[in-house]
Amino acid sequence: MISFRQPPALAIAGLLATLGAIPLLVGSLFFIVVPLATALFAIWAWRAGTDASAAGLRVHALLGSHDIAWSRVDTLVPAQRKVIATLTDGAQVTLTAVRPEDLPKLIAASGSQITAQ
Repeated sequence: MISFRQPPALAIAGLLATLGAIPLLVGSLFFIVVPLATALFAIWAWRAGTDASAAGLRVHALLGSHDIAWSRVDTLVPAQRKVIATLTDGAQVTLTAVRPEDLPKLIAASGSQITAQ
């Protein structure tokens, strides 16, 4: 199994921004949005990513994860700084934290005949 994750610096930056935004609450509770947004960003940066194994893909997001069997994956498409999995039903799923240069590792983890465009 191989895991692709966001750089840890993103989660640390989100945590520092959350701590820096807490003093805004002294002025008014109206500013609660700022530390909440930065805390959600820090949690997303910590959790978000893609795991690949011979069984399939697991794409992690802020509040949950989504499993995709390799049999449902038609092609893997590099698009600028991300990779998109095109499924057999025509749906497209962005593989979080997977970059185009990671495609050979991702295909090797599949253990199957997945193609990249």
